[in-house]
Amino acid sequence: MQNGFYSATGAMVTQFNRLDVISNNLANINTAAFKRDDVVIGDFSKIFQETKDELPIRNHTKSAAKYINRYIDKVPQISYEYTNFEKGALKESNNPLDFALKREDIFFLVETPNGLRVTQNGSFSLNEDGELVTKEGYFVLPANFFEDRNYINFAPENEITADKDGNLYVDGELDATLFIAQIIDPRMLTKEGDHLYKFSEENMQALQNSNSIEQGFVEVSNINPVSEMVGLIETQRLVEMYQKVISSHMDDLNSDAINKLANIRA
Repeated sequence: MQNGFYSATGAMVTQFNRLDVISNNLANINTAAFKRDDVVIGDFSKIFQETKDELPIRNHTKSAAKYINRYIDKVPQISYEYTNFEKGALKESNNPLDFALKREDIFFLVETPNGLRVTQNGSFSLNEDGELVTKEGYFVLPANFFEDRNYINFAPENEITADKDGNLYVDGELDATLFIAQIIDPRMLTKEGDHLYKFSEENMQALQNSNSIEQGFVEVSNINPVSEMVGLIETQRLVEMYQKVISSHMDDLNSDAINKLANIRA
């Protein structure tokens, strides 16, 4: 089989993976506080240079030849996927339980069945017990959670106000404070479903006096629909191009080679 077939196939698979990322971005264009994902595409040779020290055999030996094919060293590969934490615009909701964050490195701390997670989606509500929860029902944690393990609780008739530091007041008196988690390096977060991010303890610290919270506002997604559609069209055209290359190898070149071989006299 021709080496060009492998190159075109590998490149097309890479574009399929990119298409999945773009499609997910577009599907969440109206999701509050959703952060855009993107991929970095490099070639096989670049990825090999970054990982060759981890191979079990030194790359200048004959035995190492199976780890690298010089004919496909320029095939596009996804080097890594990342999340863009650039803030989206703030939209006024007039809901006293909506809180928008104005900094890229701060998050709300919530408790889930899988452990503690952080989120930037501050669209909250009260459950049937009057506890402050996310739309998915995860508990929104107070600043003193690790001291008394209590949740934030309000009565339905309470008038709740908040300042820019996350202090929550009931009828003008301080009742609780939101746990504002500062992430030292957001690139180390792992995105999960339900607007959640998994973090490591050394990458998170409690932040006081953040001065970055707006009550009655929600953060919209940071997706630019025009840019995503341009990427979608570009990816589709690349897939079509690689499909034509594969068809040429499978039909035209193979057929031509077979006919020529059949006409060769012994």
